[in-house]
Parts: sequence; structure tokens; C-alpha cells
Amino acid sequence: MSNRRSRQSSSASRISDDQMIDLVSKLRQFLPEIHERRRSDKVSASKVLQETCNYIRKLHREVDNLSDRLSQLLDSVDEDSPEAVVIRSLLM
Repeated sequence: MSNRRSRQSSSASRISDDQMIDLVSKLRQFLPEIHERRRSDKVSASKVLQETCNYIRKLHREVDNLSDRLSQLLDSVDEDSPEAVVIRSLLM
């Protein structure tokens, strides 16, 4: 009985091909490198997913770099200054 339930729940949680195409299309819109291509250029779903992962990694690096720069800036200003308050709020 439990095996049958697990098969039913796994098939119910699967997404259709149309849903997959729609999700990949939405991802494509957010990726600068792929979005700039002509709409007629075919890009595989695996390429879109690969580029999505690369873009997320890039964004993580940018956030880390900005956080480091803000920390350095905070170290260089007076602790009670209005600038320090703004920088601390950005780091939170």
C-alpha cells in the first residue's frame, strides 16, 4: 500500500513538459547572456540551467565583494557618524 502511495505522490508532484518549457523560458529572461540573443536562437534547457547556475554564482561573488567593501568602508569612518549608521544598515 505504501509503495502505491509513493508512486501516486511522485507522479502528482512531477511537472508537465509544458510547465518545464514555461519555467525555462522564464529563467531565460533573467539571464543577461542568453536574454540578449535573438528569440529565434534555440538554447537548450540544460544550457539555460547551466547559465542560471553560473549567474547565481556570479551574483554571490558580487554580494561577497560588496560586503567586504562595505566592511572596509565602515572601518574607515567614525563609529558614531551618520555614514557608519547607513553602512551598518546595509550590512544587516
